[in-house]
Amino acid sequence: MATGALNVFRTVTGQIPTSASIVYEAPEGYSSIILMAQISNTASATADVTFSHVKGSTATELVKGYEIPTRDAASAITGKLVLQTGEKISVSASSSNSLKFVLSVLESANE
Repeated sequence: MATGALNVFRTVTGQIPTSASIVYEAPEGYSSIILMAQISNTASATADVTFSHVKGSTATELVKGYEIPTRDAASAITGKLVLQTGEKISVSASSSNSLKFVLSVLESANE
């Protein structure tokens, strides 16, 4: 029987670094549904983003080297993305202090 809440909504935000970095991991005992993954370019030049699903040591790029023009935004996923316990989201950008991200996540308890 689950000890935590059955469903938990989370918003995860941050600046995207130039080296691949884990920005979210599905917690123990939960499956996570990424409902939305928005990336915005707040810099004065076009920047590239790579957005990956990580399972174990395998990273699968959902978006790789995708150009986002200055003062524009893009969605890194076109639907919903399910992560099982321990699966992760990794992001990187072509230049520092250019891109920001917002993830909307539903964590649902595994029973």
